[in-house]
Amino acid sequence: MPDALHVVCPHCEATNRVPGARLVEAPSCGQCHRPLFTAQPVELAQAAFERHVGRNDIPVLVDFWAPWCGPCKVMAPHFVQAAGLLEPRVRLVKVNTDVEQGLAARHGIQSIPTLALFQGGREIARQAGAMGTQDIVDWVRGRLP
Repeated sequence: MPDALHVVCPHCEATNRVPGARLVEAPSCGQCHRPLFTAQPVELAQAAFERHVGRNDIPVLVDFWAPWCGPCKVMAPHFVQAAGLLEPRVRLVKVNTDVEQGLAARHGIQSIPTLALFQGGREIARQAGAMGTQDIVDWVRGRLP
């Protein structure tokens, strides 16, 4: 684990420096003082997406979804459960492709749900289709060092 990691707050989007060893100690944001990890996916619009993907030193798992999508609705509770299992090592976020059509187009999202794993600001893996909790966790862990 690196000496310090940059972690974007899910509440105020401030970038925090967190000692790597303290990542599992429920750190709080230096700006808004709320928890940096809530075991819940964070719903993001484009500007916040850019901050989370570009500034987080931890990997970011994105669920590209839409409210009318049946498989997305089926996977949603599994994605929440996966957040509880993967945080604080991975930030889980959701992007509504109906609202953020430009973001979805820029990332070439052609079917939903699609999971995309980002690290260091770039996409390192992608998986289309609904998945269960353990499948999500195993898929992510299998793609990270």
